[in-house]
Amino acid sequence: MDELIDILTPDGKPTGKVALKSEAHKNGWFHATVHIWLYTKDNQILLQKRALTKKVFPGLWDISVAGHMAAGESVLEAAIREVEEELGLKINASDLKKIGTRIHQVSHANGIQDNEHHHVFISELKVPINQLSIQKEEVDAIQLFDLAVLKNTKNLENVLLSRFHEYYCSVYESIIKNIS
Repeated sequence: MDELIDILTPDGKPTGKVALKSEAHKNGWFHATVHIWLYTKDNQILLQKRALTKKVFPGLWDISVAGHMAAGESVLEAAIREVEEELGLKINASDLKKIGTRIHQVSHANGIQDNEHHHVFISELKVPINQLSIQKEEVDAIQLFDLAVLKNTKNLENVLLSRFHEYYCSVYESIIKNIS
């Protein structure tokens, strides 16, 4: 879905400019996204299988919830909205724990240039996954995996991307600290 997003400087400051997401990806303009990793108290992580219609990484088992921040939207508003849109799960700001912001720069074969500031959150999943309703345009399936999957991406196919192994390990460490 093409939506209006705020354009940022490379160091994450607002430029005051707004553009369509497709324009930002075509021109390599920096913008903000949210990543929300949902975990359970029994050391599981919820992953979503990206819809086969997605332009980037279709069919990949990926982050629990991820999405672009809309123009004028706060980081927390975006995180709460994305969780509800993709999983039908209503959460509050107090359910989210921000664990960092990371700069992500990837050029895709289809011409998409991702220059993004990912605002990364963890949150405990407190309902069974059969109570979630996935957004079919974005998500093909959801599944709980053992939390250790985050540390073993180098040994897996189509589950996360091994080139972001260090990122996943940092998410793992944050979740373990939060569960303890």
